[in-house]
Amino acid sequence: MQLAHTLARLITTAALACGAITAAAETVKVAFIDVLSGPFAQAGEGSLKQLREVVLQLNARSAATDPKFEVVPFDGKGSPQESVTVLKSATDQGIRYITQGGGSGVAFALVDALNKLAEREPQKATLFLNYSAMDPGLTNDRCSFWHFRFYPSSEMKIEALTTYFMKRPDIKKVYLLNQNYTHGQQVSRAAKEYLARKRPDIQIVGDDFVPIATVRDFAPYIAKIQASGADTVITSNWGSDLGLLFKSARDFGQNINFFTMNANNPSIPTQMGSWGADKVGVIWNWGHNAPTPELEKIYVAYKKKTGDDFIFAAHWNSMSMLLAAIREAKSSDPTRVAYALEGMKYKSPVGEVEMRKTDHQLQAPLFLGIWAKQGSKGVKYDAENTGYGFRSEVVWDTYISAQPTSCQMKRPG
Repeated sequence: MQLAHTLARLITTAALACGAITAAAETVKVAFIDVLSGPFAQAGEGSLKQLREVVLQLNARSAATDPKFEVVPFDGKGSPQESVTVLKSATDQGIRYITQGGGSGVAFALVDALNKLAEREPQKATLFLNYSAMDPGLTNDRCSFWHFRFYPSSEMKIEALTTYFMKRPDIKKVYLLNQNYTHGQQVSRAAKEYLARKRPDIQIVGDDFVPIATVRDFAPYIAKIQASGADTVITSNWGSDLGLLFKSARDFGQNINFFTMNANNPSIPTQMGSWGADKVGVIWNWGHNAPTPELEKIYVAYKKKTGDDFIFAAHWNSMSMLLAAIREAKSSDPTRVAYALEGMKYKSPVGEVEMRKTDHQLQAPLFLGIWAKQGSKGVKYDAENTGYGFRSEVVWDTYISAQPTSCQMKRPG
């Protein structure tokens, strides 16, 4: 009888141990739904590669009881319809976390689909970790409990940029050039509104919209900008639309300011070369020459390992905060994790950041980088082996770019 009790205890202990091993070995899959084909594929592929590197590092340093992340790529082709289709494929496979950033039109479609999914099939509720889709509507009138943005909205960027313009009396005539979809339209609206409030003396001499991923020659736009007498262009273009714009400006020999939201993206630095020096700026959530030692180490190690520049700091914050939320929730259930994530304060490599509870918009510092020759003041590292990089011109505290929100979030029980 005693032997039987002993065996029973051993079996129970072994079962518990196996259960602990199973729990420790839990894999949390994250679907990467973005542009992996077509003219914007280079941006999507670069982002995917860097997300995988972040996950590799987090998995290596996480505790035995932590889940391990796995990135599963899906080609959304930059299309809202295609992205919703592959979202269904991901959720049908049991994936409960997705990330996307290439296009706000796609982000809106994914949010709508996730809202319907959570209402129709609560057991399939899925969280959306937005790493760069910037339309302010995503955290205002169309905010969602299932959506978290780890990147500044376009309004936050324009708020910071127009604050910078207050110290640039040499800027007198501004031309707005943006892609013709919700994000580009929002940038145009915010630029006009914020400049009227802070620099009413600035004249808006042009306000054009270009069909996204369609124009192959931007020379006519460059000619219009030149004819307008503009000394500065504000553009939210990204992907090939930004690279080709810079090619035309370089070929024309245009010598005016370009303030962008995406000039740090893959292949764009190569297009600029020496032409962009001291005239092209980018507003982003981090810069590789910014005073951030921890991210500097990541940048240097990634460059040595791959030959590419690490630029997607949002991946580091999103995955690190996801892990912290899973730990706090003691569960990988998306609903519990969402409640742990909203309102979270996290000490990131760029300083303390906060996932604002009211609208799920990350509140964090912003950086303005100005393209300059490597070796000049503030340019320790170049980009894409061009001999030029972005010096950290301004670091804005969180309160500078913070925006009010109209979000009326509906939370599940």
